[in-house]
Amino acid sequence: MLDEIRQRLEDEIENLTHELNVVLPEAISKAVEMGDLRENAEYKSALERQQFVQARIGHLGQRLSELSKIDVETMPPDRAGFGSKVTIYDLGSDEEMTITLVAGDFMDLEAGHVSLESPIGSGLMGAREDEVVTVELPAGAREYRVTSLLTLPQQLGLAQDDSGS
Repeated sequence: MLDEIRQRLEDEIENLTHELNVVLPEAISKAVEMGDLRENAEYKSALERQQFVQARIGHLGQRLSELSKIDVETMPPDRAGFGSKVTIYDLGSDEEMTITLVAGDFMDLEAGHVSLESPIGSGLMGAREDEVVTVELPAGAREYRVTSLLTLPQQLGLAQDDSGS
């Protein structure tokens, strides 16, 4: 999961860098050739896009830096956290769902991703399999039983069993 996220960030940075260094300078140059820059919408649009792209590259660089600080080997192998695949049973509605806990930037609702910062994500942080957690949602408190938990260390084969092997 970390490699996939890192690759997506690097790909977006590469595309934005190309836009910043090739596409936007060409657009600005063409707009300058049109003359009067005070009332030149293409010029203003290109400059605004340039500022946005620079800010986005900075943000993505920061996210890459944060990602590099995640040490999967120090993550608890038996508690829900970043990258965990969690199956929860809603005790109130008698429904079950499987979600993956991710950082907000990497959410994909169709893939069942839930942000760690969301009420459900933060409510599940640190939960163990078979544990019942109470999550404060805008519509009120809900209780969920964690029926299955696959943590990131387990997914990467880093979690050891009780025998120490």
